[in-house]
Amino acid sequence: MKKISVYKLYFLVINVLVIVSGCSNKESQKQAAPHIILIMADDMGFSDLGFMGSGIETPNLDKLAANGITYTQFYNTSSCCPTRASLMTGLYQHQAGMGWMTAANLGSDGYTGDLNKQCVTLAQMLQKRDYACYMTGKWHITADKYMHPDSSKHNWPIQRGFDKYYGHLSGGGGYYNPKNLIYNNDWLQIPDNFYLTTAVSDSTVSLLRQHFESGNENPLFTYVAYYAPHRPLHALQKDITKYRGRFMKGWDKLREEKLQKLYEIGVADSSWLLTDRGEGIPAWDELGADDQKIWDARMAVYAAQIDCMDQGIGQIMDVLKSYDQLDNTLILFLSDNGGCAEQQEARNKTELTLENIDSLGNQYPMSSYEKPWANLSNVPFKMYKQYVHEGGIATPLIAHWPEKIKAKGELINQVGHVIDIMPTFLEIANIDYPAHYKGHDLKPLAGNSLLRNFSGETFERDAIFFEHNGNLAVRQGDWKLVSKKNYTRPASKGPWELYNLASDRSETTDLVEIHPDKAKELEQLWNKWAAENNVLPVDYRGWGEKTRR
Repeated sequence: MKKISVYKLYFLVINVLVIVSGCSNKESQKQAAPHIILIMADDMGFSDLGFMGSGIETPNLDKLAANGITYTQFYNTSSCCPTRASLMTGLYQHQAGMGWMTAANLGSDGYTGDLNKQCVTLAQMLQKRDYACYMTGKWHITADKYMHPDSSKHNWPIQRGFDKYYGHLSGGGGYYNPKNLIYNNDWLQIPDNFYLTTAVSDSTVSLLRQHFESGNENPLFTYVAYYAPHRPLHALQKDITKYRGRFMKGWDKLREEKLQKLYEIGVADSSWLLTDRGEGIPAWDELGADDQKIWDARMAVYAAQIDCMDQGIGQIMDVLKSYDQLDNTLILFLSDNGGCAEQQEARNKTELTLENIDSLGNQYPMSSYEKPWANLSNVPFKMYKQYVHEGGIATPLIAHWPEKIKAKGELINQVGHVIDIMPTFLEIANIDYPAHYKGHDLKPLAGNSLLRNFSGETFERDAIFFEHNGNLAVRQGDWKLVSKKNYTRPASKGPWELYNLASDRSETTDLVEIHPDKAKELEQLWNKWAAENNVLPVDYRGWGEKTRR
């Protein structure tokens, strides 16, 4: 097994060299084709950004939004690796083999837990236009059994089109000692004083500097896949300090205030009602003073995780500015799913007390911010990560590209989905999507290019579909049909619910009995899509049953 410790040696030394060498190559870096930087947060809720009233400081993301456009009706697939599979391939996750998770092959083509050969990645396509393709951060679209130094690397980033990669293959773990750390195809030792979010930011900055300083005149595509703010609650104490006590108003008051902010900035209108406090969440005022302090500490660390990510995004923007490339770079930012209501895994969980909350954020204790704060993260929507109600699948999408996007701070109501990213990039780069790749037939792209939105146009799109972990949905126009699986033993399909999102984006009034014909029409659409796209048979087993298979 090859192990090399190169984090400081490689990235920090390169930083010194490029700073010394200066920026003499600025003018040679201007490209006819734009640079593209795609940034993804992990488990960040719909309204967690600062400009949305979250109480979390995200000045750099706020600046991107203020100088670009923000989509208010953009969707992911509700969970980590399915969203990454769709993002990378322009296909529904089941078409790429990633209908569930990398943890298990469920025995059908849509749920293998490993990218199949009927798809290609953004990097593989952009290389056709001579893009230099770099990636940092969380990969999580190869099966768990291949996340080992001596395993097959057929679905590691380098084998899937990236020229350079620094990050972790796995979907979970910690920030101080992640399950794995990879440079290209090499398995690295975790350095001392390591913190994952900082490492992702630093490595991204180094890769950008290397590209510009080398005199490489090709455009670059950089995929920055942050792990923040995924559990566990690990953050740098310098970032935590400024948030302790900031959330003592409690989730009830803060949810109300955040919705008012969304009204003020136009993200929400009066039809977006605040959903009920989630099931099992106590009223804040019913908690004792000690419990309130413990819950405030949880949210402080979560906020610090997002804050640190935003600092890194600021560093990325600074590099682009220093080489006079910010105007010629399309930057997209989104989250892979809604806020996560899950607790820390039982085997790693530490119960928080007044005695240990001051150490919260360090490698131990291990905890998560749990359902009450996830409910705040997803304001005004209900449900969370893994579900396909709006709280699980809605994400802001920020697009910043000064040379092409002249709008400043505008909100876009265009319905979009992560399957649209691939067609958008291909149109920007003037690349035709092939029918075959390396001897394999490819699935046709499922999405639509969003490029026309960048000049102020909108378009009517076809229905979009969802399935994850037995939760089902279809949206066609303003109508949405959705089912939350019954978490019985054995689990089973839940009843269909019908909503008109134009008048009820928060999904508070079920219209299935009032409009049964519309519900039946959408159900038939969903069934047809499921039959044609590797979705059937839907698997309703629980997590534990699946991972044991």
